Amino acid sequence: MILRFSYAIYHLSKGNFNQQGSLKMRHSRNLLCVILFFLSAGAYAQQMECLAGGQGLGINNAAVLQWKVSTNNQYRNRGHVLGNLIKAYPDHSGHHHFEVQIGSKSSDTIEVIYNEEFGAVPPVQPGAKVEACGDYITSNAQAGGYPASPDGAIIHWVHQSPDPARHDSGFLEIDGQLYGQNASGAGPKSPYRPRH
Repeated sequence: MILRFSYAIYHLSKGNFNQQGSLKMRHSRNLLCVILFFLSAGAYAQQMECLAGGQGLGINNAAVLQWKVSTNNQYRNRGHVLGNLIKAYPDHSGHHHFEVQIGSKSSDTIEVIYNEEFGAVPPVQPGAKVEACGDYITSNAQAGGYPASPDGAIIHWVHQSPDPARHDSGFLEIDGQLYGQNASGAGPKSPYRPRH
């Protein structure tokens, strides 16, 4: 939008002026275009691109909802969803769990799981706008030590990848604020050994 505005200003300012007025207008126009360019660059810098196999992945709510009802437990794919927060489940083991509505039916929900090692998330309120990019898993039955999701499916790995060459990064955005991009606290932890 800012780029369209700067383009419009540029063309509107190309009218016929006398030599001195034209020079002043040209300098003003150029200065305005430079300012608007940097403002737009800052706005775009905050936006993240969801990747799947290194390729851009748009919002795929419909595909995620289809996988949820048509695939076997533990089916995996890449998901990029946009919806509204219904509730936050109780946190456990350093992970936030959110129920997010991504379709028009009450059953059109997914559980988004966020790992706090990639940065803190403040308390959130129902109705918050949530965008999540990460790994989709159908979770309608227990698998290993993991219980079934109350929503039947999850998206996790909604954070920066410690090794982007091996696994695409994800992200979590809540009400326009980006989370999951601080990998400095992530990774294996040394076991605690008390000193004698």
